[in-house]
Amino acid sequence: MELQSSELSLIIEKVLKEMSKKELKEEVSDGVFDTMEEAIEAAYEAQKKYSKYSIEQREKFIAAMRKAILDNAMSIATLCVNESGMGRIDHKYLKLKLTAEKTPGTEVLQTTAYTGDKGLTLVENGAFGVIGSITPSTNPAATVACNGIGMLAAGNTVVFSPHPGAFNSSLAMLRALNKAIREAGGPDNLLTSVKKPYLEGTNIMLKHDKIRMVVATGGPGIVKMVLSSGKKAIGAGAGNPPVVVDETADIKKAARDIIAGCTFDNNLPCIAEKEAIVVEAVYEELIKEMKNNRAVYELNDEEAEKVAKLVLLYSNENNPHCASANKKFVGKDAKYILQSIGKTNVDGIECLIYRAENDHPFVQEELMMPILPIVKAKNFEEALKLAIQDEHGNRHTAIMHSKNVDNLTRMAREIDTTIFVKNAPSYAGIGFGGEGHTTFTIAGPTGEGLTNAASFTRQRRCTMVESFRIV
Repeated sequence: MELQSSELSLIIEKVLKEMSKKELKEEVSDGVFDTMEEAIEAAYEAQKKYSKYSIEQREKFIAAMRKAILDNAMSIATLCVNESGMGRIDHKYLKLKLTAEKTPGTEVLQTTAYTGDKGLTLVENGAFGVIGSITPSTNPAATVACNGIGMLAAGNTVVFSPHPGAFNSSLAMLRALNKAIREAGGPDNLLTSVKKPYLEGTNIMLKHDKIRMVVATGGPGIVKMVLSSGKKAIGAGAGNPPVVVDETADIKKAARDIIAGCTFDNNLPCIAEKEAIVVEAVYEELIKEMKNNRAVYELNDEEAEKVAKLVLLYSNENNPHCASANKKFVGKDAKYILQSIGKTNVDGIECLIYRAENDHPFVQEELMMPILPIVKAKNFEEALKLAIQDEHGNRHTAIMHSKNVDNLTRMAREIDTTIFVKNAPSYAGIGFGGEGHTTFTIAGPTGEGLTNAASFTRQRRCTMVESFRIV
């Protein structure tokens, strides 16, 4: 039976309408959902698809992610600082560039093989499935980018729970990465999150049965919460890194390196020099060299007291040691801090130094501000003892400037930190001006150290008996 032209037109119109409806339903996703449950479900379904992609295809997506990070680095760096009120745009940009260039991909997923009379056994790095990632306000976009690359390289999908103080900049990075993956031929929703932060979201993620691993970057509270979740957990906690300078150090270089590390992104990185412990023989010389840098301002006792009243909060007014950092000043410029105590003509100042006793709160608290207390020690023995005390057993990062190999070796062994940097700014320890890969998830509490794709895998063994052995 032949169709009349009018009937054919109606059929075509109906088909087009149905296609239009289908297209609306299949609208591409940016990975951002109304609820945490929806975000987890989307990542779970995406992981089923992603598990069928080859290692070569994963690398194609990761290459696209690296390009997206670089293409968006300046705009997202600006958003990070404007939203959080912390850090420096130029240094946020450098962090993102470092992440794009030095975060490992699939190349670290090495297979081990055992052969013998009984055949062949392979041990491979398999995906966990869906990972829940809690990210901080201090390094928001860089942590999303870094974890995104490593976790996808390992074959997982990721549900992010960003810190409310840097939520929009975290989502901006997530959206840029998802767009790059989609344009490279990958599936939607490999990285997901929620549109707005809400208190219960993180708790839902921690308890959800489709989340197989949880990774948290933040303070002791969030790390403890993650370790109590009952899931495989990686915790990247706080630090209070000391830098020791002995009498054999290149003092000019040490002064320059310490200030560079302390002021990087206004001291927000958990690896940054938080206090300097200097042997008496070179104490004055080091301070003199630091002050030769026009970006350094030495606080006198009166000024330091004023600054302390602003940047520290005391839980017990009768105990000057019960202090914590005032979040209003975390990551702020040194110039801003000086202006807050009434100082003028402070343009160009990037670091505040202060001659402190070792029990001063500037030393004992992780301020995450460009304030460097400098403690005098009688000799290396005392300097090492104080450094171990001031690091508070976080086993995160420590730095030393010395030409004495025995002293360097002894400090490295006794302070027992995840990162130990010798004769360089602290950031050399994450591959910025130093060898090795980078990460912004440094897992000291749970022992993975500088995480990479292999950290986000589970080992799987496959055994074939009396076969595939040719010798």
